Amino acid sequence: MIRPATLAALLIGVAGSAVAQTALPPEPAVHEAITSHPSVLAADARVEAAKAEARGLRAGPHEFTFQASHMRRSVQGLGNVAEYDATLTHAIRLPGKGKLDREAGDFGVTAAQNRAEDARHQAATLLNDLWWDWLGASAEARVDAQGVANYEATLASIKRRVEMRDMAPLEADQTAAALGEARTVAAQSRGKADLARARLMARFPGLALPDEAPEPPQPKLPVETFETMAAQVIERSHEIGAAKAESARMAAVADRARKDRIADPSFGVRLFSEQGGRERGAGLVVSMPIGGGNRRAVADMAESEGQAAAAELAAVRLDVQEMASRDVTRAHSSMQAWERAREALNAQMAALSKTRRGHQLGAIDLADVLLAERLTHAAFRSEALARAEANRAINCLLIDSHNLWIAD
Repeated sequence: MIRPATLAALLIGVAGSAVAQTALPPEPAVHEAITSHPSVLAADARVEAAKAEARGLRAGPHEFTFQASHMRRSVQGLGNVAEYDATLTHAIRLPGKGKLDREAGDFGVTAAQNRAEDARHQAATLLNDLWWDWLGASAEARVDAQGVANYEATLASIKRRVEMRDMAPLEADQTAAALGEARTVAAQSRGKADLARARLMARFPGLALPDEAPEPPQPKLPVETFETMAAQVIERSHEIGAAKAESARMAAVADRARKDRIADPSFGVRLFSEQGGRERGAGLVVSMPIGGGNRRAVADMAESEGQAAAAELAAVRLDVQEMASRDVTRAHSSMQAWERAREALNAQMAALSKTRRGHQLGAIDLADVLLAERLTHAAFRSEALARAEANRAINCLLIDSHNLWIAD
């Protein structure tokens, strides 16, 4: 049975958690864990790759081409003579192509940077979920462990009264059965908490964890209104930023492909010496590929990919808007669920106190008391889980709106 002293201790722990807003890991440790996450490291590397690609596009695809030949010929009346030929050419981007290449490179860097920030966002969201999985499971395990301790103390008390012939052996058997069930539940919840800790350590091995999970605090509503934070989720979304930059990049690539239907000409100089040097010359050379069906197909493909990128931008906007609505709804409903769980816990504790008093007066059987104990224990578990879920939902909204762990 949950004794009055135990009830008071549990309530102090729940109420005191409102002051202990240290349930989250230290922010520097969180930033380090997020920055060192493999997905974030990969995204940062892709930013450097995009910068290198932008430098290449800015420089252009064309290089100097040197071509030379040397031979000996047999000429009647002259004998064997040496001849050589050397040509140096370089293709020139037609007007407008260089500007589009630079734009495509710059937009590519912007898109990669936004994807890197979104990778940090996703890592923060994952850390938030795994953290509250651990805290919620650990809070549940603590309640179940306390239930076992309560039943053990109650069984010892009943056994003494049975020995004194003050209670029937059946009541001891009933309490022992309740203790066995409580031990089973406690073992399951302890295993669940250990698994949650193991998953957190596996995904974020650099994050130092305390020996015991902090008690989930009473959830607090953010300073900003839900409507303000929902707007911030959309305004500060790096998913939208990445999709917008990618759409602009593909538009520049499509324009570039259309211009490339007219190939870039190559200009150069040619030096030659024939008949052993008796005939020498220098001149300018010009070459230009004549585009055909392949260039038209490439331009059509780039235009279609640009249209696809624009459509994907619209889809990302819808996804982020849905995420903002989901976050607000989830935070609001989880907060209400926790408040209802607290009300139910208070009512169940009052019922347990009356049931225990009736048993002491002989008006209520032990089975009814054990049922009330079980319901009270379940109410404590529900309140602990609802408290953790409310904190999870509120922190998720804070992360998605860039008010926690993620800088705007």
